[in-house]
Amino acid sequence: MIERRPFAQLGHANHGWLNARHHFSFANWHDPARMGWGDLRVWNDDEIAPKSGFPPHPHADMEIITYVRSGAITHQDSLGNTGRTAAGDVQVMSAGTGIRHAEYNLEDETTTLFQLWIQPRTRGGTPSWGAKPFPRHDRSGRFVALASGLGDEGALPIRAEARVLGATLKAGETADYSLPAGRHAYLVSAAGEIEVNGVALGPRDGAAIRDEAAFTVTAVTDAELVLVDSL
Repeated sequence: MIERRPFAQLGHANHGWLNARHHFSFANWHDPARMGWGDLRVWNDDEIAPKSGFPPHPHADMEIITYVRSGAITHQDSLGNTGRTAAGDVQVMSAGTGIRHAEYNLEDETTTLFQLWIQPRTRGGTPSWGAKPFPRHDRSGRFVALASGLGDEGALPIRAEARVLGATLKAGETADYSLPAGRHAYLVSAAGEIEVNGVALGPRDGAAIRDEAAFTVTAVTDAELVLVDSL
């Protein structure tokens, strides 16, 4: 099963400094049919205006992965961590027993990003934060694990039975992915038009996938992909 979730039909909230689209129910947008996909609970598609951002706020018992598409995001938290994550790179926060953090766009341009929340395998644990560069050319023509709780080498660690992957494809290229029984995949093209086992997706559309032993992504135009594989 591959269900297309068109970008134009996603939840939408425009706060001026933040223009957000929600693949799943979030904040004031609620759709009982879209409460998550497996352990993936949130996929927000955010545009953050220059010199603005999210002031300090708390989280607990959630794995929060931020994939920066353009610009950069600067993180600060109650553990004393600070860091700037630029386009193409990834940051991960394991909220654990509780953490407060702030995220600001300190740049002179709009920052665009995907923020994903994945439910952890167990509650609690010591909170942590980390970030890592993932050059787009290193993902050319193939899926590469960016964050993982499944032991993928080189990926940022998360405390979930899940992995977040990225790939870049030139027009006409393909990438294959195997999905074991009982697992869920959610795929978004950050840029470019693609087909997934023949199902057409435009830029920033979502594809909810399950009960497919494998699927092939074909780039119709040059494309940048983000994929979550979870229970």
